[in-house]
Amino acid sequence: MKIINGIAINEEISTGEITQHIGKTIRIHGSIYKIRKMKGFAFVLLRTDRSVIQCIYNKDVSNFDISDIKEESCIRAEALVKQEKRSKTGWELTLLNVTILSEPIEGLPIVINQKIVDTSIGNLLDFRPITLRNERERALFKLQEGICNGFRKFLQDNRFTEIHTPKIVYAGAEGGANIFHLDYFGKEAFLAQSPQFYKQMMVGVYERVFEIAPVFRAEKHDTSRHLNEYTSVDFEMGYIESFEDIMQMEVRMLKAALDELNGNYQAELELLAVRLPEINDIPAIRFHEAKEMIAACYAREIRDMEDFEPEEEKLLSEMMLKRTGSEFVFVTHYPSKKRPFYAMDDKDNQEVTVSFDLLFRGVEITTGGQRIHNYHEQLEKMERRNMQPGEFESYLMMHKYGMPPHGGLGLGLERFLSRLLNQDNVRYSCLFPRDINRVTP
Repeated sequence: MKIINGIAINEEISTGEITQHIGKTIRIHGSIYKIRKMKGFAFVLLRTDRSVIQCIYNKDVSNFDISDIKEESCIRAEALVKQEKRSKTGWELTLLNVTILSEPIEGLPIVINQKIVDTSIGNLLDFRPITLRNERERALFKLQEGICNGFRKFLQDNRFTEIHTPKIVYAGAEGGANIFHLDYFGKEAFLAQSPQFYKQMMVGVYERVFEIAPVFRAEKHDTSRHLNEYTSVDFEMGYIESFEDIMQMEVRMLKAALDELNGNYQAELELLAVRLPEINDIPAIRFHEAKEMIAACYAREIRDMEDFEPEEEKLLSEMMLKRTGSEFVFVTHYPSKKRPFYAMDDKDNQEVTVSFDLLFRGVEITTGGQRIHNYHEQLEKMERRNMQPGEFESYLMMHKYGMPPHGGLGLGLERFLSRLLNQDNVRYSCLFPRDINRVTP
């Protein structure tokens, strides 16, 4: 019988520890990213968990033949760490012995070991398990990790409790036709459009809550900015005095995420040549005022007074950048007709809501606002919209038994990352995109 005591016995070291072992022999593992054969030696690039390390094969000291290894083989190696001032790392590895753990049975269907994967977005996604091995492609999702780390640390430091809400639900939070229906053991159910109902309920428990999780929209859009499954960063906070409290919290949260990237993800930022935005003050403009300013500035006819067109989002961002220097802009007081039934109407104008969107580099990345917390007000608004309150009994339960003034937001993680990288398609910033045409790989 063996006893498993949790103590790791592993002589292999991580990339970050190599500097401490100059002049010594170490054990290291990874996948062979690229082999460049020269006369009498070869450069062997080893892909480790976060870095691509340049190793040297020297036929005089390496105890194997260069033909024994091939690209994308997984290996464990013994290597001598030599000081090398010409290297960015200050060292280089000379391979001594190699153990092959696995090797590909055929050549790769697509070239991945160049600076970029030079192919169509279709091929990039069709071969996603392979193309993500490219140094730049995988760097995208380390940045995504960094954004989430920044958000999570900030929210926890500000007394938010992380929650995990159901993704199979009895009713759609947003309503409408863009909802996936399920046969749930003979009953009708849906995939969650957002954690809206549940995060509101949990405000009555913890006051401040957040979740980073997938949401689902059955929208038949085939555009560069839409996904049918995406990751939503949601938070909800109670005892607010105004919906502006939520906007202030988001500004601080975004700053924290960018600080996290600056502090811990410099290698990825440099590899991808990312220009992080500066966040000082973010301007806020009312919806109808924004529409009129765009029309006046660009001599553009207003075609829809109840919502923004994508082109208007771009033009407003362009205009506010020139006027304020900010790459972000809040748009507030959206028409009540275009906001969900739980959005609180402005006390001074019942036609608009105390809600907002946040635009970043021409695209909406966040929707938020204050919610109705009074039972009678919520019931009245549902009835005005010819909704059936009986279908929302468990949601209305929290209103019956007292809720503080509260509000929150949802931020699209992939959209935020995509705009951060100035991509022309949000699918580049999604590990395995789900849209109207794609459910694989």
